[in-house]
Amino acid sequence: MTCPRLSSACPPTTSLTHGAPTLSHLYTDPSFPEDFLRPDDRSPLEGIDESFVFTYDTYADELGAGQRWSRWEDLEALMKGPEPRPDWVVTSSGAIDTELGVLKTGKEADVFLLEREDPHRPETAVVMAAKRYRDTDHRTFHRAASYTEGRSMKRSRDNRALKRKSTWGKQVAAGEWAVSEWNALRRCWELGLPVPYPVQIDETEILMEWITVTVDGDTETAPRVAQVRPEPSVVEGFYEQLRDALTTLVQAGLVHGDLSPYNTLAAGDRLVIIDLPQMVDLVGNPRGMDFLLRDCANMCAWFRSRGLAVDEQELFGELMAHAF
Repeated sequence: MTCPRLSSACPPTTSLTHGAPTLSHLYTDPSFPEDFLRPDDRSPLEGIDESFVFTYDTYADELGAGQRWSRWEDLEALMKGPEPRPDWVVTSSGAIDTELGVLKTGKEADVFLLEREDPHRPETAVVMAAKRYRDTDHRTFHRAASYTEGRSMKRSRDNRALKRKSTWGKQVAAGEWAVSEWNALRRCWELGLPVPYPVQIDETEILMEWITVTVDGDTETAPRVAQVRPEPSVVEGFYEQLRDALTTLVQAGLVHGDLSPYNTLAAGDRLVIIDLPQMVDLVGNPRGMDFLLRDCANMCAWFRSRGLAVDEQELFGELMAHAF
């Protein structure tokens, strides 16, 4: 028996250098699916469901000095301002916070100016006030115990740590005042009171609306009431706004606790109340009514100095009638 010749027994092999299959061969092969490969003149998105198509913006990998990424998306719902939110609040996850400098220093906290901007939407950039509470080694609250009477921490461990003034207790105390002001700002905003809009709280930092005035075409921080000498008509308007605000507060069972011309702002003809960490319950705090009377006395003294005949006892009595 003779073995057939190799050339007739086996199919010819394909050379790696000659006769290799090409795309043109595949297109002419009748067994190859016609729509498996797309000709150059067809869109790469043709035939794809639109629900699977999206666009995205790229952002820089590195930030400059004094910058940080916005943490808005990382915060829980109660750590963000109440809804509906003002249109100027920037909620983009790609926004960058840029430090602009110190606005005010205080005994318990410092206030900075912070700009939040989405690099792809610069027209939406906004400047906010960032209030940062210091730790207990670098701040002091006068009569702090009087303000915290009637309050309680959720965890007994925190209560014990606060009393012992341990390291953990100091950390709890630093956060306690920030949370107290955050809750007060949210509550006052929801009541319709003239306070800065609270944007977010992150540990011991509160971002809030920057209250401004326009002077000769420039935007400046609104001055404290103690620093201005407005026209008599504006003074009268301020008093009406103050009385309305205090009435709303006592009807809600609340007292500012440290109200004075130094923590109220004159935003043109609008009065804005700030600095709320010591807000107390009118009835729950043993000194609630004392604090309310002192608030009335502090503010009425300023109004009298500006020529308005007002009496703190009369204002206090009017507020008591609304409270009960």
